[in-house]
Parts: sequence; C-alpha cells; structure tokens
Amino acid sequence: MRDLFDGQIAGVGTTSGLRAVVGHWAAGPWGAFADVMVETAEGHRVLLAPDERVADFVAATYTFDETRIEPVAVIEEADRWRVETPSLSLGFTLGRRTPLGGLLRAVPTRVGTSPAWCTVTDPFARVLLRGVRTRGTAGNGRREWYGATDVRRIVDATGSWEGGDLGSLAPVDPPCRFGFSSTPRNPSVTRVVTTVERPGERADQA
Repeated sequence: MRDLFDGQIAGVGTTSGLRAVVGHWAAGPWGAFADVMVETAEGHRVLLAPDERVADFVAATYTFDETRIEPVAVIEEADRWRVETPSLSLGFTLGRRTPLGGLLRAVPTRVGTSPAWCTVTDPFARVLLRGVRTRGTAGNGRREWYGATDVRRIVDATGSWEGGDLGSLAPVDPPCRFGFSSTPRNPSVTRVVTTVERPGERADQA
C-alpha cells in the first residue's frame, strides 16, 4: 500500500538550538492536516500531532522520544507562516526561490514526484545537501520517497517553545535525527509529494 501526502515541509533552525520540521499537508489519506517534529538543543525529539491517527502513522515511520497530541495550526499570510500549538509558537518569512527550487520547477510534476525519479536523484541529494535523502527505509518495513518540486528560503524566524524564547533564525545544524533524512541545512520551505509504502497495510487501517 502506498500513501501520498501532498504539501510543504518547512525546516527551521533557531539560535536557541531548537530545530523544527513542519509538515503542512494539503492532501493525503485523511485530508489536510499539519504536524511538527521538534528536536531540542539537548537532542530530545518530540512529535506534535493533531490526533492519535496522525501520531501513530508518523511515529511508526520516524523516531521520537516523546509524542504530544495537541492542536497544530499553520496559518499562511502572503509570505509569512505562523505555526501555533500549545507547546510551540513559530513564525517565519519566506524569501526568494532557491537555485535548486528553480531547477526542480523545470521538471514535470508527474516525473519529479515519482518514486523512480526520487531514486535517481538520491545520490545527488546526498552530495549536495548534507543530511538530505530523497528515498530510504523507514520503521516497520516501510519505504519512503520525497518528490520535491520547489524550494524557497526562510529569511527570519521568531517564536517560543514551552514558553521559552527561540531566539532568531539559524541553520538546521546539526541535522535532525527523526529518520533517514533531515531537511536542508539552510532554513527553507520545500513543496513536496511524499510517498510512503506500507507492506501489508491499508490506508484506512492507520
């Protein structure tokens, strides 16, 4: 069984040492939703998920030290994103498309989001973007492909984690340790179709 998630992934680092990966999904097996993966400066990995179904699916694919079920809202206002949960408040501004984003937009979407294309591009991603993979194996025998179609820079960030100030924007460094792939070191938003293959499962069983 293959599940497709169409949306955007934001990777943000802060001077506090916290790194966050925001999944803002417009379409998928359960419709639109958002989730956040957080790694603190101490290396504690936390999943913020809107419900048990999303939490179970994501936690079966990635690795966390803690899972919190809480409302996750992503508000887009022009080039500004606001991510709001009881644990995390994060705002950031999008800048220009990156050179890589320009190249990705030149590839037809059907090709660029296919697992076959992700397999071809994976060796290049490993060399050009430290910590980034476009295919790999996940938990419970799952396989995953990231088909990116655009990338824009993030140019600033503010917010708080559990009431403490996050500081300002910083590289996503060290890479996040949730699964086989991190986000690019330079903070950015990537438009992507993620394909997850789950042997012996159906989407409505997750």
